[in-house]
Amino acid sequence: MRFLFFLAIPLSGFTQNYTSYFTGNPVDLNVSPYGGVCLMGGATEDDNAMIWFLEQANGGDILVLRASGSDGYNDYFYTDLGVTVNSVETIVFNDATASDENYVHQKIEQAEAIWFAGGDQWNYISYWRNSPIDSLINLALEERNIVIGGTSAGMAILGDYYFTAENGTVTSTTALNNPYATNVTIDSAHFIDVPYMDNVITDTHYDNPDRRGRHFTFLAKMTSDFGEGIVMGIACEEYVAVCIDTLGIAHIYGGYPAYDEQAYFVKTYCGYLDTPWPPEVLAPSTPLTWDANQMAVLTYKVNGTSTGNNYFDLNTWQNGSGGEWQFWFANAGVFSTSITSAPFCETSIDEFPITGNHIKLFPNPSELYFRIESDFVIQEFSISDLSGKKIIQEKTNSSELNIETDTLNPGLYNLHYNIDGYWYSVRFSVK
Repeated sequence: MRFLFFLAIPLSGFTQNYTSYFTGNPVDLNVSPYGGVCLMGGATEDDNAMIWFLEQANGGDILVLRASGSDGYNDYFYTDLGVTVNSVETIVFNDATASDENYVHQKIEQAEAIWFAGGDQWNYISYWRNSPIDSLINLALEERNIVIGGTSAGMAILGDYYFTAENGTVTSTTALNNPYATNVTIDSAHFIDVPYMDNVITDTHYDNPDRRGRHFTFLAKMTSDFGEGIVMGIACEEYVAVCIDTLGIAHIYGGYPAYDEQAYFVKTYCGYLDTPWPPEVLAPSTPLTWDANQMAVLTYKVNGTSTGNNYFDLNTWQNGSGGEWQFWFANAGVFSTSITSAPFCETSIDEFPITGNHIKLFPNPSELYFRIESDFVIQEFSISDLSGKKIIQEKTNSSELNIETDTLNPGLYNLHYNIDGYWYSVRFSVK
């Protein structure tokens, strides 16, 4: 039975520094969410991606945080998508003081899913950064494995680096021709710690207008101004979503092939390993040149479909399906692309021992199996390929295991293992 409880009045006493809209059961449901991240490019939400997002909440409570608008998500999340959840509450921050409200803190602590609406990302950053809001969200991610996501401005704040928009938006033309224009503002000050977003900057509305050039410029500045070697970006066109599961596999949702809708995974070219080629010309009031033999940045452009079957692996940043590889580069402010073949780059996945949570993996000279050693008893384990298909699954009760690999084809695999009721994962390769 569903309970319907709806409030459309401020719940903040006389200050009215926030407004709450509530739909559903007012009694908190304490369940264990499945985790994950949903990044949406803006415009209308993709229903299939939003169904994925709600299902990751495991029937719990959905919290929408925003700094403008009203209750547009309440009925959409609660009834329209056909996924049973306990409640949906939208809290609209009218100013930064709402970040100190105990009611808002309690709702974050009770949520199994948090969604950031579109709007102005500078409001989100200036209201929430270094406040109880980002601290409580990070605690919920770390300790309760909530699912998190956002669209447009809500997606823009979910990277380790982020375009702040504190001086307004910026076009690709402006960014490429003056990377230090006053509105080319990116930051890395600690904010929201989202899984698989280390050294990543996101971008949205990628096709309206074309934002590839400005995103490319953001990456160039990350390598120079922030001293990063390997930098990465995730971007979505409008109506496209990237849903990242807890194993780091990003599934892309959209309307392809009826509509030309893609997501982009952008990274400094792995062919340079730990010493990517830096921008050749990066200076104020000067057009950007980052050519690197026309191989500055390697990009996987992947079609978004209704099933989300096309994917990209954020563990390796070199495995995916349903897309094409491109090189991106710029000369004197002119942005260009070219088609290339799939890369192969050596990664730490081939180094031993591989270390995961509470375990180490070692090779065996026979090359027919590898060995697991753990400080704890492993109750169960499974091995799956990158599509999620389980190949081996066994129950056990030991801290030392030998797992045969002679039946596995060369490639990358995920090892999942259960210790005291908690599941962990680590990736390994078979050559």
